[in-house]
Amino acid sequence: MRRFYWSLVLVPLAVLAVLYLYPLATVLWLSVTEPRPGLQNFSRLVESAALQRILWNTARISIITTAIALVVGYAIAYALVHMDGRRRAIMLGALLASFWLSVLIRSFAWLTLLQSRGVVNSTLMGMGLIDAPIPLVRNEFGVVLGMVHYMIPYAALPMYASMQAMDLRLVPAARSLGASRWQSFRRVFLPLSLPGVFSAGVLCFIFSLGFYVTPALLGGGRVIMIAEYIAVQIQETLNWGLGTMLATTLLLSVLLLLAAVSRIVDVRAMFGAK
Repeated sequence: MRRFYWSLVLVPLAVLAVLYLYPLATVLWLSVTEPRPGLQNFSRLVESAALQRILWNTARISIITTAIALVVGYAIAYALVHMDGRRRAIMLGALLASFWLSVLIRSFAWLTLLQSRGVVNSTLMGMGLIDAPIPLVRNEFGVVLGMVHYMIPYAALPMYASMQAMDLRLVPAARSLGASRWQSFRRVFLPLSLPGVFSAGVLCFIFSLGFYVTPALLGGGRVIMIAEYIAVQIQETLNWGLGTMLATTLLLSVLLLLAAVSRIVDVRAMFGAK
């Protein structure tokens, strides 16, 4: 029985080591050995203005995306908590259905809607509201819009789970003591929901850092984020040293972020591990 138990544990660990840990270790190794051993690849983070601009673009777009997704997701989660059973089930189904659409399909859909001769510009020009197409894609606006659309479920669901665990009777209790709707929300509901907001914010920001397809399509090569730049370095220029260095930097940034967050909250509980 003991051998059977260990076989159930060791076999998945062996598969994980071969398919995940080994390639990851290879990336880390190449970042300090290509084209020659040393940290010269990492020194380019300080020396190269182009790399610094890409890293700043990635961080800025990720922060903007996270902030907008949290606002929209909070409104959705708040509405879900206060709906009756039937309407809540319908809205939850619609929210979960968005997970079935790939990021590629979403990006092409936004490209069709927002391009110069797309549905949005054609409609606005047909109504006489504009004389020339508005540049809605191949810029930062299109990238942020596509990323926010993808991240809304990841923002709404953790906040909804947090709100659902709250004692909602506290809000009417505050109202009965003389608080207005806004005061009961600001002083009771909002503080109690902040752990869910924090969890959703961390999740959305980490996911946003690694976006590749959406910036590549909706940015049109004019808005470069780190994942797209890594792909260019490895697939086109064959600069494995620089590409793996950036991948390592991205990985370490996420790990440092989680380490910093873990000093404030319980990360395992935040993501539902216990």
